[in-house]
Amino acid sequence: MQLLDFLMARGRLDAVHRDRVLALRRERGESESVIITRLGMIDERDMAECLAEFLEIPLAAPGDYPIARCGPSGLTPEFIASAQALPLKETDDGLVLAMADPTDDYTLKAVRLAAGGAVLPWAAVPSELKTAFARLYGDGPLGRGGGAATGAAREDVRRLADLASEEPAIRYVNGLIGQAASQRASDIHIEASADRIVQRVRVDGLLREIAPPPAGLHDNIVSRLKVMAGLNIAEKRLPQDGRFQVVVEGREIDLRISIVPTLHGESVVMRLLDRARAPLDLAELGYNPALRARFETLLELPSGMLLVTGPTGSGKTSTLYAALQLLNTSERKILTIEDPVEYQLPGVNQIPVRPAIGLSFANLLRSLLRQDPDIMLVGEIRDIETARIAAQASLTGHLLLSTVHTNDAVGTIVRLIDMGLEDYLVAAVLKGVVAQRLVRCLCPACREKHGDTYRAAGCEACAGTGYRGRTAIAELLTFDDTFSRLVVARAGAEELRAAALAGGMVDLRSDGVAKAEAGITSLDEVLRVTGAG
Repeated sequence: MQLLDFLMARGRLDAVHRDRVLALRRERGESESVIITRLGMIDERDMAECLAEFLEIPLAAPGDYPIARCGPSGLTPEFIASAQALPLKETDDGLVLAMADPTDDYTLKAVRLAAGGAVLPWAAVPSELKTAFARLYGDGPLGRGGGAATGAAREDVRRLADLASEEPAIRYVNGLIGQAASQRASDIHIEASADRIVQRVRVDGLLREIAPPPAGLHDNIVSRLKVMAGLNIAEKRLPQDGRFQVVVEGREIDLRISIVPTLHGESVVMRLLDRARAPLDLAELGYNPALRARFETLLELPSGMLLVTGPTGSGKTSTLYAALQLLNTSERKILTIEDPVEYQLPGVNQIPVRPAIGLSFANLLRSLLRQDPDIMLVGEIRDIETARIAAQASLTGHLLLSTVHTNDAVGTIVRLIDMGLEDYLVAAVLKGVVAQRLVRCLCPACREKHGDTYRAAGCEACAGTGYRGRTAIAELLTFDDTFSRLVVARAGAEELRAAALAGGMVDLRSDGVAKAEAGITSLDEVLRVTGAG
């Protein structure tokens, strides 16, 4: 039985995906498992488990990786990295070799020659193999980012095999992006200070410092990033923004880059947008069933305005994309105005804002009303002109989705009125407001019961933090006649909030406490995100 037949027999692959894998294998010469994980058909851990079962070989666990280098001296770090294979131990039966792709006969033959004896392949999860490689081979560019160890596609292997002949900045950038992606980082920060370069990654919403680049390499790294993003290498006086795409661990990742001049050199921030991991489902985002059902009911309204609010990094864009996924049918025309377009949604007409040539939110919104849309998404309402046009669009038979930067759902109403939108217009067009935050999820491998809730502990799986991943806590404010009359009467924020709670709204803190009691997050994390007051 072939691997594809094995996967189909177990319901992991259908005929359409099978044909696509075969076509790409003929076109590119890549292995089937590499293609499958790169396209997101099966994630890397499940693929490793399937390979182990199919080949009837062990699956390497994190504890199986050695604490010191082993294996024949002829296996260089460059070869190990490019082959994505790491010696685990030497036994009487032969050298045990963890492999991201244990069907790779070329690597098996090469290691067999170097070892001068039998080689016993074990299946490996690529990210775990890369983590072990970084620990064993130090903080050089290969170990730090696993840039040479993270490419699951054959094109990556070929590229990584040539790293020794490339410029250090190229090797370093590849490694840095690979490291950040493997740690599930959302951002990479490279900051120049008076006496050193500070490098940090944002994981689960919090920044953590990582090893800086080698001395004297900062300018070369920035230049390399400019080349990748198509920016002006010679321009060091003005801010520049761009984007580019890389393949890491078999996944396509978009990177948005911002470079600004500072007192001690150029500062870089890169946002990593992983298409395969982008949550486009309200349940996956963490919405509880009751709130999700109420929100989905609002999404079926033929007109009106629905807003999502929260600070930067609270997952507002992901929520709007999840809403569009529910609404995206052939019977509806959907237009979006975004700054920038983060993820491309098939079947949705997405337009990026370009202020430099006069394409602002307000100008685009005014023009797109003539495109006969059913549903419109405006990335953000940040001024009275956009707010007024959005309100008028909602009154004339359009469902309009957008975001506003406020602390809670009730604060959105106050913000719109303070912005200059008439109270009666707010009451007429606004159908619901979701306020949300992202809290870190407790690591399921090490969380500890503590009274009525759980708390973080820390283990190898979560890098000692006690947390892994994030989920949303949210509150949903809906309008009824009583609440609308309070809005028109210009009731204060406290009175509006009391009315919303009396009407059945579950606030952010309560939703967070419920998730803490369920062991999804910790009470400390809920208080950190919502405020300790």
